[in-house]
Amino acid sequence: MGRRLCEDLEAHGHQVVILTRRARPGAFRQVEWDGRTVGPWSVELAGSAVVNLAGELVDRRPTAANVDLLTRSRVEPTRALVEASSGLVERVRVWVQASTLAIYGDAGDQVLDESAPAADGPPQMADVAKAWEAAVSGANTERLVTLRTGIVLDNDTPALDRLRALARWGLGGRVGPGTQWVSWIHIEDWLAIVRVALRPSDHALTGIVHATGPRPVPNAALMAALRRSLGRPVAPPTPAALVRTGGVFLRTDPALALTGRRAVPAKLLEAGFEFRHPDLDEALADLRARRSAAKRKNSRHPPEV
Repeated sequence: MGRRLCEDLEAHGHQVVILTRRARPGAFRQVEWDGRTVGPWSVELAGSAVVNLAGELVDRRPTAANVDLLTRSRVEPTRALVEASSGLVERVRVWVQASTLAIYGDAGDQVLDESAPAADGPPQMADVAKAWEAAVSGANTERLVTLRTGIVLDNDTPALDRLRALARWGLGGRVGPGTQWVSWIHIEDWLAIVRVALRPSDHALTGIVHATGPRPVPNAALMAALRRSLGRPVAPPTPAALVRTGGVFLRTDPALALTGRRAVPAKLLEAGFEFRHPDLDEALADLRARRSAAKRKNSRHPPEV
């Protein structure tokens, strides 16, 4: 999402600077940091907007070591940014802090808006998210927006690639009970939400904001929509026990598939935000059309060797 966000912000007239542990050839100006300590990079924050997306991918076994890794990879960079901001004369104008709807744990059928309390677990979800959000406390910024994001649907990303693969392999039936809620958002809408969060306004977003689409769906409905998108027939369900066993071999967390949250973007809707892709079938069709168009373009213009 970081790469997509940089491209989108530049296209909308922003000057993008990436803090990175190792600079690589690319279109954007890059400044190196270690993600833990304050350094010369701090000058980049003065009078700027900060978007903090730092953190390891959650698709891993929920061992104590991995939970620690997920936590440190989020908390340490956030604390370094906060410490660096404390020495600024010119404050950060707006700070967009990434977070996750997983902070609500397994919430069943409860409809969650931004006023809902965080859950007590599981550790790899709620506990990691709570530590992540707590780390931004004290940031020297005029406005702080914490985006609790759902599953972002985009091509060539682990989440959608894995779901599509399951459907292609004939495993596109409901996962476990199929009643667990999936809060999802199309990448185009997520990018637009970040742009709105960065926009100076008398009615600007602030505090906790749900960066998710307005129509969450049960897992069974999500899998059915994927099958329709790919032209696949009805598939048998995947029992929860098989998901837990498969998680061991695939080195993933079965809770990612077996837990759910029915979150709604109450603040965005109240602010009049218009989602371009509120319907799941249309969102999946759009992404598939984009992927096909990209393939046709690449076939006409193969990369130079």
